[in-house]
Amino acid sequence: MKKLVLFSLLLAGLFSFRMLGGIDDVIGALRSGNATELARYIDDNVEIALPEKADRYSRAQATMVLQDFFNTKGVRSFELKHKGDNGGNQFCIGTLQTRSGAYRTTVYLSSRNGKQLVREIRFQQ
Repeated sequence: MKKLVLFSLLLAGLFSFRMLGGIDDVIGALRSGNATELARYIDDNVEIALPEKADRYSRAQATMVLQDFFNTKGVRSFELKHKGDNGGNQFCIGTLQTRSGAYRTTVYLSSRNGKQLVREIRFQQ
């Protein structure tokens, strides 16, 4: 019985760590301005709001839109201000520093098939 309880706690801990890893990986991709890496965590469709436009994109389209944005603006860094969990969904808020200025960045992830996937990204100047 003790082994079963210990195994259950270990499994729950690993599952929680895996869920938190999604947001940390997204933050890492933002810090480096790597749209290809970020795309690994994007849902099939994602809403992206840029200062000049907002729309819903497929993963492939989102990768191109984000890569263009990162390349055009020249990502320097990403400073995390806050991250959290709300009912199994994760979010983070931070500042994306670029050559052309700072962007308040908000990323929302939701759980799908046991994975945390990006469903919305907002960049506000």
